[in-house]
Amino acid sequence: MPEVIEHMVANRRLERVAVNRDHAVGMIRMAEQHLGTAKVLANTEDHAMAFTAAYDGERKALTAVLAIEGLRVRPVGGAHRNTGVAAASFVADESLAEFDWMRQVRNATEYPDAERPTATARDVTEAIEAASEIVSACASHVLGPA
Repeated sequence: MPEVIEHMVANRRLERVAVNRDHAVGMIRMAEQHLGTAKVLANTEDHAMAFTAAYDGERKALTAVLAIEGLRVRPVGGAHRNTGVAAASFVADESLAEFDWMRQVRNATEYPDAERPTATARDVTEAIEAASEIVSACASHVLGPA
């Protein structure tokens, strides 16, 4: 187990659970479906929902990685961030670094204020591209090479 994972378990950010391949595969399929939804919504003025669909797709793919490793993020502050950090310790793909900016834009979109801009059409385009790469990397980890 990677050291960062051991640390997160010890600090109660993650918990060990039974490996659940069926759940992991289902989460990958759901992630792919959310990406499809994001692509459809990208052609509308609903930038917030299109962005959220792409974000949720990648987040579910990251969750699938944890499920296949017998881990689950605990529902404490920073759970989405913890999901990204933990999954990145198993999936050595540069695309996972994109999760953090998307998490920040998603938060600004869900909880808007004057200091943080909400998702734009450009954000949606970039999010779909980034999320597609993340979902693909996570799917390879969960399902094995294509």
